[in-house]
Amino acid sequence: MNIRQLSLAVGLLFFAPLTFASGTVIDLTHSNIGYASLVIFAIAYCLVMGEEYLQLRKSKPVLLAAGMIWMMIGYVFQQNGQTELAKQALEHNLLEYAELLLFLLVAMTYISAMEERRLFDALQAWMVSKGFNYRTLFWLTGILSFFISPIADNLTTALLMCAVVMKVGGSNIKFINIACVNIVVAANAGGAFSPFGDITTLMVWQAGHASFNEFLLLFIPSVANYLIPAVIMSFFVPKTQPDTICEHVELKRGARRIVFFFLLTITTAVAFHGFFHFPPVMGMMMGLAYLQFFGYFLRKTLPGSLAKKRAIAEANNDEEALKRIGSVVPFDVFRRVSHAEWDTLLFFYGVVMCVGGLSLIGYLGVVSEVLYTQWDPIMANSMVGILSAIVDNIPVMFAVLTMNPEMTLGNWLLVTLTAGVGGSLLSVGSAAGVALMGAAHGKYTFFGHLKWMPVIALGYIASIIMHLLLNVNSF
Repeated sequence: MNIRQLSLAVGLLFFAPLTFASGTVIDLTHSNIGYASLVIFAIAYCLVMGEEYLQLRKSKPVLLAAGMIWMMIGYVFQQNGQTELAKQALEHNLLEYAELLLFLLVAMTYISAMEERRLFDALQAWMVSKGFNYRTLFWLTGILSFFISPIADNLTTALLMCAVVMKVGGSNIKFINIACVNIVVAANAGGAFSPFGDITTLMVWQAGHASFNEFLLLFIPSVANYLIPAVIMSFFVPKTQPDTICEHVELKRGARRIVFFFLLTITTAVAFHGFFHFPPVMGMMMGLAYLQFFGYFLRKTLPGSLAKKRAIAEANNDEEALKRIGSVVPFDVFRRVSHAEWDTLLFFYGVVMCVGGLSLIGYLGVVSEVLYTQWDPIMANSMVGILSAIVDNIPVMFAVLTMNPEMTLGNWLLVTLTAGVGGSLLSVGSAAGVALMGAAHGKYTFFGHLKWMPVIALGYIASIIMHLLLNVNSF
């Protein structure tokens, strides 16, 4: 049975009773196709939430769900002479995803390059070698997560800090769990006031609802969101000294210059968006060229650099240095691109297309009608954060952007804040939490995070209140 025959069979099963007037937008919210799409999306998302136990990568169910939903939509719209309308909607969602994909691909490539040049290893070794006690490490990893995530994104930052906590925590499961909770809250809070800190903030920025500078209005609310639970949790962290292993890490050639090019790339993306009103992805792709040319420079100058280092090592009779020189591999940008988190990128595709399909069916219009017409926008946007903890903030924010309700800058910043930090309420509510459950190997768990939810909720409520008080002029 080919695809066309399969589509026909599905159509006869579900949609034969449906008739619509050609030339009008089809409302399928109370039809079999609508109910079937909701069930398919719900099943796919249940499989995503059970990724840790099923050992099934999260991209697989949403990719299948997206294909099934759009196949059903395509059949019904074709039967009613609105194929062009469905095609335009599909292309719009593909464009949304393409911008997100290319932006994240460049960012992940830079992060991978910095990791390959051992920048993250050096940071980890410095923290471990200082001999900090558990409470100091709790605060240090939290504060670093808060300030690194606006640049390196909350997922990458959380994984980096988790590696440090795992190394110094050893068998102290209690410390590792509470430190990971702190890292998730800090990374999500830090990512909320920067377009580069989270997927949700990036989506709002690319949609043009807030400028780069306007995100900084969320800085103090984000600080409140992190500090309140961190202060309370810190009293439960002992001041005892962990066993540490001192390790010297030598940065590879060009490590600091790659950091410079990454910052230059971010500046270029901001300039493209601010001055030319182009999507920021244009600046990011230009920034990838910076890294490619620098990689070319590193490869061409590698023989001369190795010759100098070898001469110095031989003069000092340094056998270890000679071994390191012999194992040097030329820098390859495209190898860094291949190390991007493709499961996450494909997961985003599935989510964008599923939510786009549900929007065309009409469900997002119904939700928008309830939340943003019958409810006060502040209450609606606060509820978005709670939904983010249950469903994951990416599809929730994409749904809001697809609804595109009429809101003031203050309310767009509020929904950005709540979608970003609301995911901290549960470990499955954000990419950082889901990633750490896997990275911590059972030492940071769903229920270990759940017992701190009331404390995290205090920070969530405080951040909303701070935003309403400090940024009242933007509403």
